[in-house]
Amino acid sequence: MRALIQRVTDASVRVDGVVIGEIGKGLLILVCAMEGDDTAKSQALAAKISKLRIFTDDAGKMNKSLVDVGGSALIVSQFTLAADTSRGNRPGFSSAAKPDVGRALYEQFVTDLGALGIPTATGSFGADMAVSLTNDGPVTIWMDV
Repeated sequence: MRALIQRVTDASVRVDGVVIGEIGKGLLILVCAMEGDDTAKSQALAAKISKLRIFTDDAGKMNKSLVDVGGSALIVSQFTLAADTSRGNRPGFSSAAKPDVGRALYEQFVTDLGALGIPTATGSFGADMAVSLTNDGPVTIWMDV
């Protein structure tokens, strides 16, 4: 699975102008299931993100995890993270999991992260969403498992 993680002071997602998910301090996680991914990869990604020390401690060093700071996660499905731009000007997305598998793994990832004690909010799989955020730092990290 692939994720783009952004440390935020706040983030929200709207569908048709209506807020369907929002958080305060925490992580905006754009997540994409790739072809061949399974629930073990979802669990591994959730575990790694939950322990990722990218929040500052009292000395201003990135030494605290999402769990340590009591933050939340806004998780948004993002199949375009699978973009292949190696040929031409139009990206290809054939390395993304098929939609039914992608939805199941997205939902599994939300469950896996929640099971680690992290409050979660979500977007809507497959919907046209408007995502707003205040990137803190900015800290943005790309992750593949």
